[in-house]
Amino acid sequence: MTGPLLPRRSLLIGAAALAGTAKAQRTVDLRLPGGVSERPTSSAFPQKGEMIVQRVRPPLLETPFEVFDEGVFTPNDRFFVRWHWGDIPTSVDAATFRLTVRGAVGKTLSLSLAELMKLPRIDYAAVNQCSGNSRGLFDPRVPGAQWGHGAMGNARWTGVRLKDVLDMAGVNPGAVAVRFGGLDGALMPDAPKFLKSLAVDHARDGEVMIAFLQNGEPLPLLNGFPLRLVVPGWFSTYWVKMLSDIEVLDKADENFWMARAYRIPDTPGASVVPGAKGYPTRPIGAMVARAWITSHAEGARIRVGQPFAVRGIAMGGDSGVKQVELSVDGGKSWSAARLGADEGKYSFRRFEAVLPPPAAGPLTLMPRCTSAAGAVQPLAPVWNPSGYLRAQVEPVQVIAA
Repeated sequence: MTGPLLPRRSLLIGAAALAGTAKAQRTVDLRLPGGVSERPTSSAFPQKGEMIVQRVRPPLLETPFEVFDEGVFTPNDRFFVRWHWGDIPTSVDAATFRLTVRGAVGKTLSLSLAELMKLPRIDYAAVNQCSGNSRGLFDPRVPGAQWGHGAMGNARWTGVRLKDVLDMAGVNPGAVAVRFGGLDGALMPDAPKFLKSLAVDHARDGEVMIAFLQNGEPLPLLNGFPLRLVVPGWFSTYWVKMLSDIEVLDKADENFWMARAYRIPDTPGASVVPGAKGYPTRPIGAMVARAWITSHAEGARIRVGQPFAVRGIAMGGDSGVKQVELSVDGGKSWSAARLGADEGKYSFRRFEAVLPPPAAGPLTLMPRCTSAAGAVQPLAPVWNPSGYLRAQVEPVQVIAA
């Protein structure tokens, strides 16, 4: 496969945008229970259109949900942004950039982008979703960024196999994990740099990608230019942005972001009762099946006594979408929706249905996804104190009048 080369110039982030000096264009009500749910929007961030601003430093930008009704691929300029620390480079020079591979390897590598791009390329569609997507809807409320449903996006990624790069370095026998770091840094000397790791067999499965193109274009800087790790089917905490350092480890990774952060209850559905303590935990990993109505917002009006069309998007998590069903009676009965084109098992998939004429009054639309692996979205709410892995059916109430 061929594709455009990365620019040889620096890409710049405006410091004023990162400081949040731009005025809000409008406010969006994310309908979050338990607290303030209105957020401003802004188009002042570089290479971005109008985004919901959750935080400006570090930038946390949410995709307005109406964007997901436009197609299964999320435009680069509307793709959500999430950084952990505010120390983000304001420029990256593609000509001098190097990717280091070190640790328990036969030889240390320092690869230029030109050298990396000579390797065989792969491409596939994959959803990139924040572990805390939809956290703001948890009830009772939990701490952390109060995202609506827009901390996610789907793109066609192009890059090289991580396996091929590791093979160039030669992974030593006995290696157990591969750790990844980017150009961003911690704000305080004693704060832990953001680092994530994968088991060595996962890292070398041939699907994990070092990506340099997003939807056929160089990555936006805020989404990780010039390189980001793509771990299909897994939450975006592992998709390290501005990837610059790969370290092969001969022992388990005990850094803060693996040993203490991004952990979920090791319970069915990663769910616990609020206030529970003493339960086992494990690092978050694969995503789960989810579906959303995109054609109708909460409170939308439809015509009484007339059939109406509904559409939305679904994802199978770490497998494809087998089916999507719709209910208008609180989950007592379900009817199958028609699935759109299959863009790959890690991608969003469109669904559509024409529903019977409603009687006057409120009507609750409930979409339910079943993954290719047989996992069915539950009706019962998922809750844990980190606000991770939300999976339940997401209802949308409309008014027939």
